[in-house]
Amino acid sequence: MENPDVTSDPRSHEALIDRLGTELVPVRRLLPPWLRTAGWLLLVAALAAGLLMHYGAEPMLRRWSATPDLAWAGMGAVITAISAAWAAFALAVPGRRVAWAWLPLPGALLWIGASGLGCLRTWIAPGTEVAGLHQTADCLTFIIAFSIPLSALLIVLLRRACPLRPVLAAVLIGLASAAASASLLEICHAFDSASTDLLTHALAVAVVVAVNAAMGGRLLGKA
Repeated sequence: MENPDVTSDPRSHEALIDRLGTELVPVRRLLPPWLRTAGWLLLVAALAAGLLMHYGAEPMLRRWSATPDLAWAGMGAVITAISAAWAAFALAVPGRRVAWAWLPLPGALLWIGASGLGCLRTWIAPGTEVAGLHQTADCLTFIIAFSIPLSALLIVLLRRACPLRPVLAAVLIGLASAAASASLLEICHAFDSASTDLLTHALAVAVVVAVNAAMGGRLLGKA
């Protein structure tokens, strides 16, 4: 003898479906990765505008005119920041290939290469000097300090997307934030390229990326 099962009643199924349908909340579609990258860049632009109002653009342009390697390094940092942020947003879209993580590579190579060439120059950029231990520490502090709000905003924007590779996304967040901070440093960086300066910048970038990978990865994974 079969036991009666209320769930076998078609009316119960219809009632369950109706109840679940009424509890559904519409999901707002995410903006395209390029548009979310542009939104993050608004904060970078606002910080740059504030620094330019305080320091002016003339000293930076004078350094770049006399030592093009500094200009190329700055451009490489900008490209790295934009492409790393774009890659982070793109990887948060389901179905996107992990190859997007290589997007910042060309900009990073330009940034690192031009910075390294600057160390080989035999003349000092006008209006600058070789940074000492105290000045390099200031550069380290600048990059880390400016990377905090930039990383925080990217994490907030990416948490809603629930990236399937949270640690990789966090690494890209750290790279984008550190590169953007290094770009901002160009506005007020009154020191020429030197091995100590380059190593300090590399250390700052490594610290920002590592902290984001540890903390940002956990935060994105809980989204």
